[in-house]
Amino acid sequence: MSINNSDILIEDSKNSEATNSSSKDQPNTQPPNDPIVQSKEIVYHSYHGEEELEGIMQLMQEYLSEPYSIYTYRYFINNWPQLCIMASCEGKLIGTVVCQLEQMRIDDVDTGKGYIAMLAVREEFRKQRIGTTLVYKSIQKMIELGCEEVILEAEVTNKGALRLYSNMGFIKDRYLHRYYLNAVDAWRLKLFLKSAYKN
Repeated sequence: MSINNSDILIEDSKNSEATNSSSKDQPNTQPPNDPIVQSKEIVYHSYHGEEELEGIMQLMQEYLSEPYSIYTYRYFINNWPQLCIMASCEGKLIGTVVCQLEQMRIDDVDTGKGYIAMLAVREEFRKQRIGTTLVYKSIQKMIELGCEEVILEAEVTNKGALRLYSNMGFIKDRYLHRYYLNAVDAWRLKLFLKSAYKN
């Protein structure tokens, strides 16, 4: 099942560029230590139950260009609740990432492939590395579950998202012509976790 990551709304990557200015040749593979992100006002947690579904849907529908049915949300969230990471401030949902993990057996070895399906951060909370933190936390969960690589799609016009993912170690894997419903092309991005995140 292929789900579009049509309009990944992450904060401008100027902060990530500053973080990586001393090591431009290497991906930033450590979770951010930005003091704003670590503020007690912002709380991160995995999906708890059906009562949170409506808030996730409203957030995604407000900021993503691709229309998703409730069945799509339930497919991802009910099957991989630990890979739906949410950010809240004073009880208000301000950002979330929705992912999946396909587990497989290759050459008698159990492995997994992660997929970042949706990501959104409320506009007034951007430029605080919340989107970056959500992605890092989801990737760390995938690693715990035995994931070896993560993929996603991003619009070719979404320069901020492409730059941010590049700084996190993702590489361009495939160009997808007219991938989205709005006829915009996309890049499929891939992150190899063994080389980028595992010590």
